[in-house]
Amino acid sequence: MTQPSLERARSITRPTREEMLNRAPASQQFWTQNKGLLADAWKEWEDTDLKPILDSSLFDPKLRATVEQAWDDPSKEIAVKDLWEEVFPGVYEAQFFDPTQLSVLRDYLERAASANIPLRPPYGISLNRGGAMLDSRSEGYLAAPQFQRFYRNLMDAYMRPISRLLFPDIVGYDTQTFGFSIQWQADADTSLRAHTDASSVTLNLNLNLPGEVFSGSGVRFFDRETRKVAELNFAPGKALIHHGSVPHESMPITKGERSNLVLWLYGDHGQVPRFGGHQAEVDAKQRWSVPTTPNDGFAPF
Repeated sequence: MTQPSLERARSITRPTREEMLNRAPASQQFWTQNKGLLADAWKEWEDTDLKPILDSSLFDPKLRATVEQAWDDPSKEIAVKDLWEEVFPGVYEAQFFDPTQLSVLRDYLERAASANIPLRPPYGISLNRGGAMLDSRSEGYLAAPQFQRFYRNLMDAYMRPISRLLFPDIVGYDTQTFGFSIQWQADADTSLRAHTDASSVTLNLNLNLPGEVFSGSGVRFFDRETRKVAELNFAPGKALIHHGSVPHESMPITKGERSNLVLWLYGDHGQVPRFGGHQAEVDAKQRWSVPTTPNDGFAPF
């Protein structure tokens, strides 16, 4: 009798976390050899019992209404743009998720983290116990079908057109998607030093629930031209969006936990727009469209 995929995935000998983070050859071989098994296991896991439903009700009502309106009539896209406030040069903030619904997404992700199905942690975040890769281009990603439908809708219906509205130069450099989750903890991963992202646009989403208090862990941004520096903190369900080329760092968390999704857009094979480069003329209808370019399989890490 064939052992169910979920049972096999849970019992399989997996690489150590250090081997995963160091990208040891044995780790890469593990993910390649077991890709199909893990995908089947996530489907079985999702079918075993009732899981929280991930749908458009998770998005902030104002954002959801204006985005849906823009998809119906792109000429009304200004209502979406008006929801985003520039809080630092080239950095915008808005309410992205409904704080009253965040517990649904958090519950789903916490169940997935405790499912005992191998998940690959984000490289470079060495002690992250709650982090996972989210996009199908990444080995060991969260392949649960419902989550993937939610993720694809978030990227295609929300992140890409919003990015095109705020950063016109990224059009054409936004065909590919990438994402991972992070859980900052005072006794584990506490910070991430100053860096830029290998993305055209980065969307950072705070998944903390109302009442989940933490200290520190702001995001510090640096303006290359003015040398201005600012540390930003964002509330439950809030989003920060910026060019990947904007230098930033996550400051140390000193108390509690902070949960985030970090999502990227970039062009085929990792292409990103050149700073100060030519901006293509794109009309509203083009902004509110989904590229037909297939997933090229390229992952920055």
